[in-house]
Amino acid sequence: MARGLAILLSTVAVIHLVRAASNSTLNQFPDGFLLGAATAAYQIEGAWNEDGKGENIWDHMFHEHPEYTNNGANGDVACDSYHKYAEDVEALKGIGAEVYRFSVSWSRILPTGDLDVINQAGIDYYNNVINLLLENGIEPMVTMYHWDLPQALQYIGGWPNPLIADYFVEYARILFENFGDRVKWWITFNEPSVFTSGYSSVGYQAPSQNAPGIGNYLAAHTLIRAHGKVYRLYDQQFRATQNGRVGITLSTDWYEPAEDTEACVEAQRRMFEFQLGLYAHPIYVDGDYPAVVRERVDNNSRAEGRPRSRLPSFTEEEKQEIRGSSDFFGLNAYTTSLVMPGESGTSPSLELDSGVIRFYNESWPVSSAIWLRVVPWGFRKLLNWVATEYQGYPIIVTENGYADTGELDDQGRISYYGSYLAEMLKAVNEDGVNVFGYMAWSIIDNLEWASGYAVRFGLYQVDFNSTDRTRTPKASASFMGDIYRNKTVPEEYFQ
Repeated sequence: MARGLAILLSTVAVIHLVRAASNSTLNQFPDGFLLGAATAAYQIEGAWNEDGKGENIWDHMFHEHPEYTNNGANGDVACDSYHKYAEDVEALKGIGAEVYRFSVSWSRILPTGDLDVINQAGIDYYNNVINLLLENGIEPMVTMYHWDLPQALQYIGGWPNPLIADYFVEYARILFENFGDRVKWWITFNEPSVFTSGYSSVGYQAPSQNAPGIGNYLAAHTLIRAHGKVYRLYDQQFRATQNGRVGITLSTDWYEPAEDTEACVEAQRRMFEFQLGLYAHPIYVDGDYPAVVRERVDNNSRAEGRPRSRLPSFTEEEKQEIRGSSDFFGLNAYTTSLVMPGESGTSPSLELDSGVIRFYNESWPVSSAIWLRVVPWGFRKLLNWVATEYQGYPIIVTENGYADTGELDDQGRISYYGSYLAEMLKAVNEDGVNVFGYMAWSIIDNLEWASGYAVRFGLYQVDFNSTDRTRTPKASASFMGDIYRNKTVPEEYFQ
């Protein structure tokens, strides 16, 4: 059994391995710590309509509305990883990655989103990727849903339709049946707080449905139910023979109170509950939404003259199914925001419901993505927050990375990774936070959604002007390779 797989035997084993880090030096990773990199299907695969793949909501939105994306860019070809996945595996080997987190395209497996058409070519593709990873000593970590709903399911309402939870369960069953003998890490959803915004605004996030404060809450409700159902499916039918782990990836900034006042601290709490707790509280605490979210949305809905809350309620049976439905806490974290009480957003909207204004300290260094400010200390605070709020669940950082314009001598990315990894190790080795893995975003430059190819996150540069989509290692690939192979972050980042 691979070293990384050994920690899968039980959550207790994971906790034991990571807590053993207290005896290690500050800049060293604990024994058994998983180091790797991540991607997502729509951002890298291309081959958008090849070999039986169906249309997804990003295909549809960018084809119908090229003005929604930078310079009309889309994922039709992207990095051409559908044909060049072996080069991606070579890139992973180049940095010494032990784990590769990638997503499966639902519409490549089930073109209509349903079981009436099962696309064997899609299954074969992911089997080839998984087998090549394992042949090279790299563990696959599979995200079932990274934002790319089959368009056929959007035609019947998409995630706000509660029936989509049942479609997702059947899709998950296909994945378990075809890949579960080799895949031991499963993530149901990536960043639901982001992709549900596709039902609250136009032009930024697929499927671009303008129903703020309603569509995004309905979508959240469906996907939380879907997650719980898939976890129980694995428990009941696959865990005993496949011996894997199932979780979810949630995303959040660190929210720093703008002032040292009770009002700003309360705003911080509300911001976390509306952005992170909306999903984490049902799964990791008690099967239901945070009390402050429930109260504020219910009260606002009533004040708006509505006969029902814009946020649905779980049944008691659903609460039981959802509560505790994760083996780990997947966390995507990039940056820090300042928060204070105040009104922001349209009526209705999640933003207005929260009663929080979010902004940045303009003195913080900024990447090529305006939202990504470089604030390493916030990463340590966030890891401690998650460990305290959602106790008993080991944490894996499923995304963390830096945006630039794609230059090979990417010193900004090197500085970012060095400083953020140092803060993570302080959380682990000094604070005792149970983090057991870290995935860099991303192994290669790719389509950054509506930002097109103008924003780059890769450790490897991709030449999007070449039909070969040539991959070239950046300076950061060598830097991360040294860290991954030596299991040590340079001491200079701890000063």
